[in-house]
Amino acid sequence: MSMQYLLAADVGGTKAAVALAVAAAAARPEVVAQQVYACREFAGLQPILENFLQQPAVAEHRGVIAAACFAVAGPVTSNSTTLTNLGWAIDGNALAVKLRLPEVRLMNDFSAAGRGIGRLAPGEIETLQAGNPVARAARLIIGAGTGLGVGFLTWHDEGYTVHPSEAGHADFAPIDELQDRLLAHLRRSFGRVSYERVVSGPGLMRIFSFLLQETGAGIPSKQLQEALKQRADTAEVISEFAMARLDPLAVRALDLFVSIYGAFAGNLALTVMARGGVYVSGGIAPRIAPKLKDGSFLRAFVQRDRFSDLLASMPVHVVMNPYVGLLGALLEAARMRA
Repeated sequence: MSMQYLLAADVGGTKAAVALAVAAAAARPEVVAQQVYACREFAGLQPILENFLQQPAVAEHRGVIAAACFAVAGPVTSNSTTLTNLGWAIDGNALAVKLRLPEVRLMNDFSAAGRGIGRLAPGEIETLQAGNPVARAARLIIGAGTGLGVGFLTWHDEGYTVHPSEAGHADFAPIDELQDRLLAHLRRSFGRVSYERVVSGPGLMRIFSFLLQETGAGIPSKQLQEALKQRADTAEVISEFAMARLDPLAVRALDLFVSIYGAFAGNLALTVMARGGVYVSGGIAPRIAPKLKDGSFLRAFVQRDRFSDLLASMPVHVVMNPYVGLLGALLEAARMRA
């Protein structure tokens, strides 16, 4: 019997990571080819996949792909979705026909990330709070990137079942006067303000813009102003300047971002009683891991009056592997084949 392969993708609002892996009975699929695409350079997912399948390291195995799973940043219904922050309409069944694949399954990107966390190596996770983990208790995975993803895990039979969520679109709830003013500022643009409008890459830029208007907040340095003009990813610029402490306004913006991030994570940890652990994932977390570890995230996470001790008992980790969703999609493809 010839070797069989798995095809997987993790498709977000900015980038799409695609991988081909050996379909072997291993704890973690062996990736033989992987590539990251800028979504803005393509009209949809199909041309990205066609490009990947034409790569020399992939094309020779195209006829023996046994299963395909694509993690997508949006709610999945009847194996189809429209990406929340990109607008692409994706139909898994149609892709299977067009790409001549035996089956294509779509799953929410944070369902995929939730599947992936169980197979991460120790070096791919950094712990913010050890807590007192409870075996088989619920877990939470949350992650800011272009959007704000959330997933929940509950134990069933011999392992965790992952549940997709759109909790990132819940109403933003300020916890102090500065955040009250931020909400009022954002309402002028959006009316209703969700957490994703704040805790995301675009959200960090909105926080920065808000602070520019605050009395006494100061102005960005000339170096930061120039970098913001030259680079498309303004959130990345702000976080880099803040992490290196090169600009006071960028530092304030990231401080506020991380505090709101921690408070939101604490809200959801209470919602699902995440005694099995809270996992902070997404594209932003690995880049700002030292900031997440300085205490500001955890202070906002546990600050809950009568429930601070409960939240202090929940393990909190940062997922350092930016491809955990891709790993989860490969694991789902392997399960489909079985």
